[in-house]
Amino acid sequence: MKTLTQKVVFKNATPEQLYDLYMDAKLHSLVTGAPAKITKKEGASFSAHGDYIKGKNFHLVPGKLIVQSWRGQDWKKGDLDSIFMLQFEKQGKDAVLNMVHANIPDKEADGIKSGWVDYYWTPWKAHLAGKKVTRKKGM
Repeated sequence: MKTLTQKVVFKNATPEQLYDLYMDAKLHSLVTGAPAKITKKEGASFSAHGDYIKGKNFHLVPGKLIVQSWRGQDWKKGDLDSIFMLQFEKQGKDAVLNMVHANIPDKEADGIKSGWVDYYWTPWKAHLAGKKVTRKKGM
């Protein structure tokens, strides 16, 4: 099992904007270009990318922290769910996202690592800058 960590700076953004990009189903779907069903309720199930990703909200602190279980549809039945955490902080005029994604099956880690950049952080930056979001095809 692998653990991924990423730190991403979003220029001229707030932690609240980042939190909403992930936790608001309409925004999540808009920016990723794929259907998401997610609510801001602890204990609620969620799905993203047309049910390719499924999990549950464990702990939510608006504008500050998201902790979820998370798994890909194509993972082996015996693979444990991973734990996904996003922590947001203000840094001057910018917002910093700190991600920890733990307990990822070894064979899935490289794709997930690049997937966060390709399907989330890059489109988020474009959206926040008011630019047209261009998305990578397929997940």
